Amino acid sequence: MSNDPRAVTAPNSGLQTRGVLGGRFVAYLVDLCVIAVLTFVLAVVIALLGVVTLGIAWLLFPILAATGVFYSIATVGGRRQATIGMRLFGLKVTGQNGTRVDPIIAGAHALFFYVAASTMLLLALDILIGLVRDDRRLLHDLLTGVTVVRVGV
Repeated sequence: MSNDPRAVTAPNSGLQTRGVLGGRFVAYLVDLCVIAVLTFVLAVVIALLGVVTLGIAWLLFPILAATGVFYSIATVGGRRQATIGMRLFGLKVTGQNGTRVDPIIAGAHALFFYVAASTMLLLALDILIGLVRDDRRLLHDLLTGVTVVRVGV
């Protein structure tokens, strides 16, 4: 951990949260690209399966809307506790006191974020809360009890 007296730490964990908001934004842009590729690949697979099953597999197309949530469950709820974008920017998601986030919490965290992102008002509130809090936790972080922290600092 850094000896910087201005460093802000997550409550009761000693993990650094200073400077995570900018990294989260850029990491999310990277993750959007990854999710877009995953969605495209899944759409092609479902389309081909639909041809083989005479259209029955096409009923799976609505699950493509949840690709981002499944991506978070697999990455944030996984061993590394971070999406690909987060890893690129030295971030990870932790639970209370720096504990690991389970897949259910990771999915709920992503779902709350996508609900907030679907409306400008909720997204603005989500970001505003992160800007005024010392630990830089956004509203959907608070609702799920997680903290995004810097690793290797």
